[in-house]
Amino acid sequence: MSQFFTTEKATFQDLDFITVKSNALRKRADITVYASSNEVEHIPLVILLHGVYGSHWAWAMKGNAHTTTQNLIETEQIKPMILAMPSDGLYADGSGYVQHKTADYERWIIEDVIKVIKEQYPQITDKSPIFISGLSMGGFGALRLGAKYPTVFSAFSGLSSITHFNQIGEFVTDFDQLQNDTLEKDGVLEWILKNKNLIPPFRFDCGTDDILIEYNRQLHKELEKYRIPHIYQEFSGGHTWEYWTEHLTETLLFFNKHLD
Repeated sequence: MSQFFTTEKATFQDLDFITVKSNALRKRADITVYASSNEVEHIPLVILLHGVYGSHWAWAMKGNAHTTTQNLIETEQIKPMILAMPSDGLYADGSGYVQHKTADYERWIIEDVIKVIKEQYPQITDKSPIFISGLSMGGFGALRLGAKYPTVFSAFSGLSSITHFNQIGEFVTDFDQLQNDTLEKDGVLEWILKNKNLIPPFRFDCGTDDILIEYNRQLHKELEKYRIPHIYQEFSGGHTWEYWTEHLTETLLFFNKHLD
């Protein structure tokens, strides 16, 4: 029996599109899914979070995430994985993937998305490793949720990540309203330090021309100061889909290393 009142699913050009009535949001929300294999048991699940202004289709339609994944599988660089690419809940310019007073955009990701994928794809089981990554605001969501819920994820990764809630204000039109509507306004470092003894492997990267590069460098320095194991990389490029499309590969290879 489903844990959701309604779930609608359709397939188009190797991508599945799911609309589900979220228990956390108390409204409908969307997930784009790429299932690379229907035969592998306990297949890993990779959750990819989009940035501000975007939605569930962004990673596939603008970032070719499913194509990158399939190419890596076919060349035997990674094992088969399922990609779940949810919307952030579609609050204003971006929800931040945090708890709000009227809807829990955090629980939407860490509970509802995982539950609906398990219902729809039997090859995802309780033994399946779960990974989370994202770009920009989605990088913030992935790093923060990976650190806040270390027992849920086997590893996590961020691309061009916002590293603290306050930085979202540089992107959205009404940050005052977002601040008023949210219940938590913290940063990635706080949760990493709070759960430092439980943190799974994690990495993050940023382009040298990215508007968020100094925030990422500062997080790296803080992690080094507190001797928190992590991987930080810089590549040429800016806050663009060209960068994210190219460098999703490092994240997927990293997740593949931590399948065990």
